[in-house]
Amino acid sequence: MKLLLGAAVFLLAAAAAAPDPAPVPQAGATATYISLADVQTALGRSPQLAVNPQPNIRVVNAGGYNVAIGAIHRPQSPPGVAAIHYKVTEVYHVIDGAATLVTGGKMVDAKPRPADSESVKFEDGPGESGTSIQGGTSQRIKAGDVVVIPAGMPHWFSSIEGSITYLVVRMDPSRVLPAK
Repeated sequence: MKLLLGAAVFLLAAAAAAPDPAPVPQAGATATYISLADVQTALGRSPQLAVNPQPNIRVVNAGGYNVAIGAIHRPQSPPGVAAIHYKVTEVYHVIDGAATLVTGGKMVDAKPRPADSESVKFEDGPGESGTSIQGGTSQRIKAGDVVVIPAGMPHWFSSIEGSITYLVVRMDPSRVLPAK
């Protein structure tokens, strides 16, 4: 009995330790290249606006989920809108400038964003907007920094020092953003 139990434990441990097979790209899948010129074009659309119109440069089918790549420039301005994206996780990579980003906490005056709005349909999916965040964590971010903002987490630039420019990667497991 002990030998049988020992063999079962050994087989379970071996199965748990075995590496998963290497993933295989879906048929027809290709890598997506986004050039510096693509980024500069996106940033140049409306450089003085607090949010670039159509900030997503590309939304690609990554096999089981979509990934959106965008570039955003925010000039110094009064604090902008706080946001929560229900289904989309964002990763910011700051290219230039600095700002104070507040994450977590409770959004003040939260209101659902209209389902037919451009930002919901093409930018970052369903969610809420508010005027600020109470009780969140404030972090100064600057060129070179990377921030991961999970879906469902309130986030808000409470202040911008001059301006901030960043790449945003949006993971969209629900495929709410159309591939383009």
